[in-house]
Amino acid sequence: MTFEEWLISRLRAWGCYAGSMDGVHGRAVIEALRLFQASEKLPVTGVADEATVAALRRDPGVRPGALAIYEKQVPIPAEPVWMREARRFMGLREIVGTKSNSTIMSWAKKLGGWIASFYTDDDIPWCGLFIGNIIATTLPRELLPKNPLGALEWGKFGKRLEAPVRGAIMTFVRPGGGHVGLYVGEDRRHYHILGGNQSNSVSITRIEKNRMAAIRWPKTGEPPKGGKVQLTAAGVPASKNEA
Repeated sequence: MTFEEWLISRLRAWGCYAGSMDGVHGRAVIEALRLFQASEKLPVTGVADEATVAALRRDPGVRPGALAIYEKQVPIPAEPVWMREARRFMGLREIVGTKSNSTIMSWAKKLGGWIASFYTDDDIPWCGLFIGNIIATTLPRELLPKNPLGALEWGKFGKRLEAPVRGAIMTFVRPGGGHVGLYVGEDRRHYHILGGNQSNSVSITRIEKNRMAAIRWPKTGEPPKGGKVQLTAAGVPASKNEA
């Protein structure tokens, strides 16, 4: 069971969530968290922080004044919520040829407006679309770039970070354009990036550090945690195609 699945099951047990049991940390979960926090007189943030998770562990059926019964201890993931949402799509691939992956196309429809009418085929670069989808899903109050399909436009997103941490949005230059993805870690010469349209799929790949253009963080997201994540190059392919 993922943290999101546990969270949704506990919010449902407390009568705060009536949405789908799909493991998606979207608007319905955020509103359920706010409802639960208000009922428990916790700061109403819509974020599953330590105090909220501790309160959710209690059995809602226990009478006031009776001995509380708790669920097992559940650690809050080190990765921010949008990165956990990104991992749900690991392995998803575009369809070569005239057909398109319906999941990728649904992201454009969800973002709506000109994006929905412009994005008509998954052969169009979709790294920015992927990041736009996970941010819009998990941080619905966050302002997206005016053109989220433009990878380098994400260099203006949110707020600037001096150095990457888990989940930071990073942009990179490449011949003829750019790329955007999420920081997983780094080795001596490469950043390890979780992103879309990496060899036509959602994957983790290594991108040369000298290509990095910007490091950003959502203004409405949880605070950055930790620092540099040191990894080895073993088992992670270097990027060969981001378009």
